Order: sequence, then structure tokens, then C-alpha cells
Amino acid sequence: MANRKQLHRDGYALLRQAIPSGWLADLRNVFDAGVRPSDQWPVPRGMDWRYSMLDDDSKIQAVCRLPQLLAVAGELIGERFFLSQVEGREPLVGCGHQQLHRDLSAQRPGDIAIALVFFDDYGPQNGATRIVPGSHRPKPGAPPLDFNDESRSVQLSGCAGDILVFDVDLVHAGSLNVIGTRRRSILISYCSESLYASHLETAALRNIRMDTRDRFAPADFAFRS
Repeated sequence: MANRKQLHRDGYALLRQAIPSGWLADLRNVFDAGVRPSDQWPVPRGMDWRYSMLDDDSKIQAVCRLPQLLAVAGELIGERFFLSQVEGREPLVGCGHQQLHRDLSAQRPGDIAIALVFFDDYGPQNGATRIVPGSHRPKPGAPPLDFNDESRSVQLSGCAGDILVFDVDLVHAGSLNVIGTRRRSILISYCSESLYASHLETAALRNIRMDTRDRFAPADFAFRS
């Protein structure tokens, strides 16, 4: 795991093999069983991704609560937080490319952390994530980042069971699934406790079915530097 200085400087940590290998087959089955077409979501989804409803599954919830994952999310958020959302996503063959973008914090920089949990091996050929390290906190006076400029982006690659955790303001994007091999993942959002009221206002639109009342505190988890 990255140390604190590196985590806050770069805005992300890549936790290699964070999921026990014995969990992966069941997690893939949960993903596949939860896939729903666009018209079965409260807000229609794009047609170039496969989306899975799985947030209330006990195995998925166990992944969301892995101590190592919560430790990094808590370090990024820096105060009490809650699990806000989790859904499955997979780019279809010939699809999945995104322009670099930020998902954006809500009330203050760093009040949301995102995790991408990979259920399959991932790399440049099957749509792996690109990130721009350090882009979550631009230096004072720095020119706005050009989202069309890929010169600072890093293409990630790794194995099933890895978890990418990052500040919501980090510039990132999905990539094109060129060869069509499976690249199932879940996207998790953790939010500062202060965002809970606004979370409830949009929970139905985001198809939140899980119980989101649990609270986590950074001090509850040992951040291994």
C-alpha cells in the first residue's frame, strides 16, 4: 500500500490482489446474474457497457468492507464516511472508451472516494482504466487540464482481485475494449457523512437498494504506510 504522502500526492492507490482469490468465482457469478438491460434501470444507461445490479448481495458488501479498502478510502476522505453506491460495469467489445474527466467532489475537495474492484484481469486491450496521477489537486495558478491531452495519463494493468482507490477529483477514464475479453468490475462510492442527506434525495434514481446507514471512521482502520 502507498504511504500517506504518496497517496495524497498522487490521489490514488492500487491495491494488488486485495480480494481473496477464493472469492472471485462467486463474485463473477453475482455480476453476471445481476446484469440488466438499460430500460430496467431507473435512469437508462448507455448501450456500450454492461451494467449489473448487485449492491445488496452479501459477497459484494463484504468486498466493500474489506479493511484495507476502507483504510485507504478513510485516509482520502479524512472524516467519518459511509458506503454510498456500488454497481457492476463492463465495457463491451469495441466500446468503453471515455474522455479523461473528473467525477467531482460535492462540498469540499476530497469528500468522496471511488474504488474500482476488478473481477477479471485488465489491461490496455480490454478497456482498463487510465489515470492522471496528481491531477486531483492542481497547483495554484496552474492552467486548466486539457482533457484531450493524454500525455500525462497512465494506462493501468493488473490481475483479477486488484482494487483501484482514488480521490473523486482525480482525472481518469475507461478505455476501449479492443479484443472483447471480459473486464467485469464494480464501482464503489464512499462519501463524507455530511453528504448523507443529499445521498438520500437521489438514492432511488441511482437504484440504491442496500442499507447505507453504516458509518466508518478513518481511526477504525489501520492505514499501513
